[in-house]
Amino acid sequence: MADEVSSFWGPVTSTDWCERNYMRSSYVAEFFNTISNIPCILLALFGLINALRQRFEKRFSVLHISNMILAIGSMMYHATLQRLQQQGDETPMVWEMLLYIYILYSPDWHYRSTMPTFLFLYGAAFAVVHSLVRFGIGFKVHYMILCLLCIPRMYKYYIHTTDVHAKWLAKLYLATISVGSLCWLFDRVFCKNISYWYINPQGHALWHVLMGINSYYANTFLMFCRAQQRGWNPKVVHCLGFLPYVKIEKPKTQ
Repeated sequence: MADEVSSFWGPVTSTDWCERNYMRSSYVAEFFNTISNIPCILLALFGLINALRQRFEKRFSVLHISNMILAIGSMMYHATLQRLQQQGDETPMVWEMLLYIYILYSPDWHYRSTMPTFLFLYGAAFAVVHSLVRFGIGFKVHYMILCLLCIPRMYKYYIHTTDVHAKWLAKLYLATISVGSLCWLFDRVFCKNISYWYINPQGHALWHVLMGINSYYANTFLMFCRAQQRGWNPKVVHCLGFLPYVKIEKPKTQ
């Protein structure tokens, strides 16, 4: 996409997306793809406050923080369109999926130290290799495989959950990731056509917004399931009547 104003960050060295570059500022390459990460940061911050206030396990605090780091990395990437910043976006994406895999599978993992050690070493090795090699389509395939590894466990949690509101969290998780993926594909496949439209539907920015909401639903559903495992009597309640979160009642012995 051709630049409209001077570029503060220099020539594009990363993957470019279907939004005209530097249309509103010489400091922000893709304006909508940058600001569309803000909802993810705000939702993750709300989830982090809830996790800390109710003293959930530290894994959930780390999970919400990882969502914020990922969103900030994505903002830097789309604001600059530089390869280094793209790596700063993609590497946390993989780390976050490894964290999801740990949270999903750790309750039934008999060798408690083996799994986190393996995932940590895997994440560190990926970061080193990714800093040296530009994967392209290989990164997308790798990330998709990590996502698919989470689905069987999420489905198991869903079918063993009887709470109607918690099941709705899982359904909304599935709906947002499905619609978001369609927006991402539409933006990539039809980019040449979209560039001639009077109004760009900003499919990639919509992907950011929907995935930020999706991550929050996923985190909230996992917090509910984990609280059930710990016997904390979880309930899904709503802040301001629309934003769901998990409220727990821990036994006094805990």
